[in-house]
Amino acid sequence: MGGTASTRRVTFEADENENITVVKGIRLSENVIDRMKETSPSGSKSQRYSGAYGASVSDEELKRRVAEELALEQAKKESENQKRLKQSKELDRERAFANEQLTRAILRERISSEEERAKAKHLAKQLEQKDRMIKKQDTFYKEQLARLEERSSEFYKVTTEQYQKAAEEVEAKFKRYEVHPICADLQAKILQCYRQNAQQTLSCSALASQYLRCVNQAKQLESNQFKEKKSTDEKRQGADPTEAYPASDNSDVRSQG
Repeated sequence: MGGTASTRRVTFEADENENITVVKGIRLSENVIDRMKETSPSGSKSQRYSGAYGASVSDEELKRRVAEELALEQAKKESENQKRLKQSKELDRERAFANEQLTRAILRERISSEEERAKAKHLAKQLEQKDRMIKKQDTFYKEQLARLEERSSEFYKVTTEQYQKAAEEVEAKFKRYEVHPICADLQAKILQCYRQNAQQTLSCSALASQYLRCVNQAKQLESNQFKEKKSTDEKRQGADPTEAYPASDNSDVRSQG
């Protein structure tokens, strides 16, 4: 630190692929590594190294670039550290001076002059102002945090309500319809008749005709109910022509003869 530049011996290590991976004693930042990659000439190959840990790199150009980058980083860090140290020292001096003056003023309050009393009051006022400023900043940050938490809670609540509402709408729109067999009793009678009259299937023709009439009547009833429901839904939803409706299930009837 200070006006003189610090000197440092830099040694490198090579990995198995002949790439420099470690600078002994120095930690390279991501910015330094990126700048070194951008300025490195294409097609250059690193010299193969052998031997123990810490062998020096013979590539003078690479060493020069690394040294320059390290010097820039080090100078930047030293400058920042000096600024922070200077600010810290100034703040410590101000605090120490204020505390010392305030303590002396309190101890010599009965024997000090009006000027010293005024100075003590002034210093105390400055300390109070700083304390109020710190408390004000603390209150401000707490209020900001509370607002963020409130907004997050409101967003979560609204999102949850919207999700629940959408789920209910989808569930209401795409309800599963219960399916019941059509003319199940006649169907059972026909099957029983065919089993009992396997060689004389014409004996079951009357049941088959009755079953067909039952199926047609059921289809007609279902079609009327579907049309009525569609008309009601269109009136309720403003007659939306794009609304999809499930197709009716029709049972196939096979007759054996």
